[in-house]
Amino acid sequence: MKYMEIRVRLCKILILIMAGIAVAVPVVNAKIVVDVNRGHADPLPIAITDLIGNESDIISGGSVKNYGQRIALVVKADLTRSGLFQMVDSAAFIKSANPLTTLRNPNFNNWKAIGAQALMNGSISLQEDGRLKVEFRLWDVLGSNQLTGLRYFTSPKNWRRIAHLISDAIYKRLTGESGYFDTRVVYISESGPATARVKRLAIMDQDGHNHVFLTNGKNLVLTPRFSPTAQEITYLSYFDDNPRVYLYNIDSGKQEILGDFPGMTFAPRFSPDGNKVIMSQAFKGNSDIYVMELTTRRIQRLTSHTAIDTSPSYSPDSRYVTFNSDRGGSQQIYVMDADGKNIKRISFGKGRYSTPVWSPRGDLIAFTRQYRGKFYIGVMRPDGSGERLLSESYLDEGPTWTPNGRVIMYFRQQPYDSRGRGGETQLWTVDLTGYNERQMITPLDASDPAWSPLIR
Repeated sequence: MKYMEIRVRLCKILILIMAGIAVAVPVVNAKIVVDVNRGHADPLPIAITDLIGNESDIISGGSVKNYGQRIALVVKADLTRSGLFQMVDSAAFIKSANPLTTLRNPNFNNWKAIGAQALMNGSISLQEDGRLKVEFRLWDVLGSNQLTGLRYFTSPKNWRRIAHLISDAIYKRLTGESGYFDTRVVYISESGPATARVKRLAIMDQDGHNHVFLTNGKNLVLTPRFSPTAQEITYLSYFDDNPRVYLYNIDSGKQEILGDFPGMTFAPRFSPDGNKVIMSQAFKGNSDIYVMELTTRRIQRLTSHTAIDTSPSYSPDSRYVTFNSDRGGSQQIYVMDADGKNIKRISFGKGRYSTPVWSPRGDLIAFTRQYRGKFYIGVMRPDGSGERLLSESYLDEGPTWTPNGRVIMYFRQQPYDSRGRGGETQLWTVDLTGYNERQMITPLDASDPAWSPLIR
């Protein structure tokens, strides 16, 4: 059984963020253990206090004090969804006569008394230039030591992102691994009857907030994928019944045609360096894997087989590609060198395997498995060993990874009844233990998600 141990050292970190600067506060020796692998381990009890702010300072959207409360709520929600942390009920907090003093000198005995092992506190204030100054500190209650602390200056409109950045900092300090809360998800929003489905490209924060539709639904859109920079999306759209691959710039809202590919069976994915896209293309009824250089638009064919080869995905180091193919008689997962050589089958379980996606960590490949009328989301090592199934339902499909390789998002469709009712499609997440499974809330039905890298 593997335990991640945090060894906190004296340090000073400077982090540049979108609307200001976050400065790390010096920390001292302490240890807290959070096991990211044990599904049934008790989550770490952590107390998250509201950020102390002046109620008389009013800005757009409410008082500064109110913004401090909102930030704390988002941090609580982020950490709770990870499954690794348990929030100590704020009703149990022992009030301090001087809250400002306890920001830097918490009464650890009070926090121990209510079962907290870690504590986050902080403050928020309005600057003369209209920006917010947000500070937080993370404490090891049992060790009576500070673990980390950061200061942010930002526009009030970016308060939710600051909350996600705080969540990432806490997650990293207490697990030893990067967080995934300052990220977004792009997906296909679906509405209308099954025979006339309207599909739109949509994007949202990883917690479902700041939801935006990117396309109007006039043309069918499929399989969106993020670039490594998180600023561009590639997706497949049908215009006059012809499939086209588009690049969509999130910041500018501009899109360009990557190419017209008659018979395209699966939209492309970016290479880890963002300079290529890899895709499957059909010709005379047969589908093979191709790669395109984005600067030159030069296309190279990687597979040449009478079978159907689809769903390619690069390894993080760009040395290998995983894909699925029926060249062995049934749909299975294969791995090959990035130049198309040394093709090896890695899935050998019962049923059919599809949609392989390499983990950002490089240690696992996620996939969809279909067997005896059920669908599963699972993972296996790149050599095919260690297969584990993490979810099971009538239809689970389309896995996508968090940037730290610890959580997988996918879409789940419910069955229709005898009258054709039902069939709702939603986004779900599950961690690598398989025990922390949660539904994502979206305005309409949702399918085919893609998780962004951390926002820079």
